[in-house]
Amino acid sequence: MAWFKRTDKGIKTSTEEKKDAPDGLWFKTPKGNIIHTRELKHNSYVCPDDDYHVKIGSKEYFEILFDGNKFKEIDANMTSGDPLKFVDTKPYSSRIEATIAKTELNDAVRTAVGKMNGLDLVVSCMDFNFIGGSMGSVVGEKIARAIDYSLKEKIPFLMISKSGGARMMEAGFSLMQMAKTSAKLALLDKAGIPYISMLTDPTTGGVTASYAMLGDFNIAEPGALIGFAGPRVIRETIGKDLPKGFQSSEFVLEHGFLDFIIDRRQLKNRLTTLLNLLNN
Repeated sequence: MAWFKRTDKGIKTSTEEKKDAPDGLWFKTPKGNIIHTRELKHNSYVCPDDDYHVKIGSKEYFEILFDGNKFKEIDANMTSGDPLKFVDTKPYSSRIEATIAKTELNDAVRTAVGKMNGLDLVVSCMDFNFIGGSMGSVVGEKIARAIDYSLKEKIPFLMISKSGGARMMEAGFSLMQMAKTSAKLALLDKAGIPYISMLTDPTTGGVTASYAMLGDFNIAEPGALIGFAGPRVIRETIGKDLPKGFQSSEFVLEHGFLDFIIDRRQLKNRLTTLLNLLNN
């Protein structure tokens, strides 16, 4: 039975020498499919096994859209004030400082101008990681200034929305951004400059009730949550069960609120085709 006896002591690697797989090397979709993050990035952050669109931010969208990831950011250093001296579990000013340090973003939207397949384009893209992508006064002002840039340079404007709605810490100052951005978009329409609104997961609240639904073309990613109030609030208000898939981009498209749904892997080329058609 000598063959059954272990001649070596077994695992000899000390705890200090053990090597673990780095965090974030693999991504697991809600359906259980696993993909390497490098492959995921090369596939526009869409899992090829089940077409799941991973939630991404402005950094990733700019990489996908702008040629060579080259762009000029507009109003990059603008940050929120605290006009109401708002305090909940902690002061709003402290929350802003902590979120800036954590996300390395200055607010919930970034705006930039660059070329997409050789075409000039202004893009405003929201980041959900910054206080739930909430719409505060800085968000509204940066979008308004991006529209002004489009008007001045006669360049099409793309808005990528991803938001939980208005920022409660700014109360009326936040709600005013709905009117301000809508008025600016009316000027864009009057000038005949294309505005494309892209709704991603999630797009809700005051953002849906203003600039997100005012595009010359309203488009969305597959499976995105799109709505104003949440399903629970609506159910309690109307006292009825909601239809299956309610507030998904597919449901919203079926009921006429979207022009089309677009796979992120085709986003750049389809937007280019659309803008070329509008320019002819």
